[in-house]
Amino acid sequence: MTSVKKKNNMTALLPGNIVYAGPITCTETHAYKSLGHYILEKYKSFGNQTVMIDAVTGQEYTAKYMYDSVVRMAHVLKHLGVKSGDVVGLSSENSIRFAIVLYASFAVNASVAPLNVTYSEREVHHAINLSKPKVIFASKLTVDLVAKVAKKNGFVKTIVALETYNGNEHIYTFEELMSSANIKSEDYFDTPVADKNEDVALIVCSSGTTGLPKGVQLTQYNILSTLDSNLEPTAIPMGEITLLTVIPWFHAFGCLTLITTTALGTTLVYLPKFEENLFLGAIEKYRVLMAFMVPPLMVFLAKHPLVDKYDLSSLMVLLCGAAPLSKETQDLITERIGVPIIRQGYGLSESTLSLLVQNDTACKAGSVGTLKLGIYAKVIDTETGKTLGPNQRGELCFKGDCIMKGYIGDAKSTQTVIQDGWLHTGDIGYYDDDFEFFIVDRIKELIKYKGFQVPPAEIESLLLTHPKIKDAAVIGIPDEEAGELPLAFVVKQANVVLSEDDVVKFVSENASPAKRLRGGVIFIDDIPKNPSGKILRRVLRDMLKKPQSKL
Repeated sequence: MTSVKKKNNMTALLPGNIVYAGPITCTETHAYKSLGHYILEKYKSFGNQTVMIDAVTGQEYTAKYMYDSVVRMAHVLKHLGVKSGDVVGLSSENSIRFAIVLYASFAVNASVAPLNVTYSEREVHHAINLSKPKVIFASKLTVDLVAKVAKKNGFVKTIVALETYNGNEHIYTFEELMSSANIKSEDYFDTPVADKNEDVALIVCSSGTTGLPKGVQLTQYNILSTLDSNLEPTAIPMGEITLLTVIPWFHAFGCLTLITTTALGTTLVYLPKFEENLFLGAIEKYRVLMAFMVPPLMVFLAKHPLVDKYDLSSLMVLLCGAAPLSKETQDLITERIGVPIIRQGYGLSESTLSLLVQNDTACKAGSVGTLKLGIYAKVIDTETGKTLGPNQRGELCFKGDCIMKGYIGDAKSTQTVIQDGWLHTGDIGYYDDDFEFFIVDRIKELIKYKGFQVPPAEIESLLLTHPKIKDAAVIGIPDEEAGELPLAFVVKQANVVLSEDDVVKFVSENASPAKRLRGGVIFIDDIPKNPSGKILRRVLRDMLKKPQSKL
């Protein structure tokens, strides 16, 4: 088949119905010996430019401050015995010290395993047993829990509290280590040469449909090639703007956008968590031009009465990811605030940020954009595996330098998801004649709650540990603000008393907030399953459409 090119875009249809966006022409990162080397050199080049602002305290941080702090922390890590190939755990809300530890770990060629600060004891135990960190840095919010779990896992040698710590455990503090006269350091750090294709930079937790999270290994090259694609010129001068984020940096989307803004020299205004007045006040005070968003924040901007009390006229661009955004919400924001550019993207933890992005020109309604440079895509028939053409629905598959190395310690799952270099997303979609992509359904059963991926199987496994529950199934129900809410169908054991509140409370006490049964609990006689025992979630969804009395 002859290549077909889209006007004003390099995207082409190659033989075999393979869509290709064209090569990444920017090679800026190629000159550096590692990701850590690249980050340090970027900070050095930005000098006294303000690169980060804490929107809670108003404290501003220059690139020189970041360079000096990252170099010092790299020497601290070396003193603690962290070397190339080791793992550093990081359990914290967004803070300047999160960024310092992240980049210092890269500088010593260690991997970083961010931990969700809402994790329960069970979830923290699972997560650190995936990545096996030698050192864990934890904020005031999580340090006691991390210390408790670490006691049961001998591979954790050191815990560092990011703030002051007055507990009984022998735990270092960030300040203590940074100021210690016993830890020698220079005003520079000689970063080791990395094997960029093999050395893992990040181990991020990505929920699968079969239970607890998997550890996604993103190599230095995965991240550096993604940075090169983001350094390609666009209509938005990224290095000259002030950008706001409240997306958690322990989340793949948040962490990778943090790294991207550092590379671009953007002034990043950050919040540790969403708080209505602080969020709106930061946009007004710092004349924020661009913000990273998720759909619940977009709904807030579209509908909350508080928005009208702030001057948001500086806001020109909203970049929304992690879950689909409705056109209705997008139109409400445009009408209310007048934001001229609202972009969506599509990606996975396994693909090092976005694969598809809406470009500088208007996209069709429902489109999640076109392929990023350097990416190949195909749509396959879910039954036969045959590659389909334009406007034919099937599973979306992608190939490129951004695709993860694999799931840590889980070769079987890796081989299922990556076949012949192609990442099988589990999402159903198609591309049209202009190579714009549309997501229409998910093969995966993941529930999308406020941008977090919630695996029903994990909640089901937890429910089945309750002595009064015989069987259970969980589905997501639509919610305008959150995206989806977990709802449980529960079969009781014979002759027991069990209320909806009992079940909700049980899950709340044993799982992180995103996994709580905010959609409620429905008691039924049997869970519908196919002959092989797979839960028929479609049947459960159909049951919800019937009058409640018939359930």
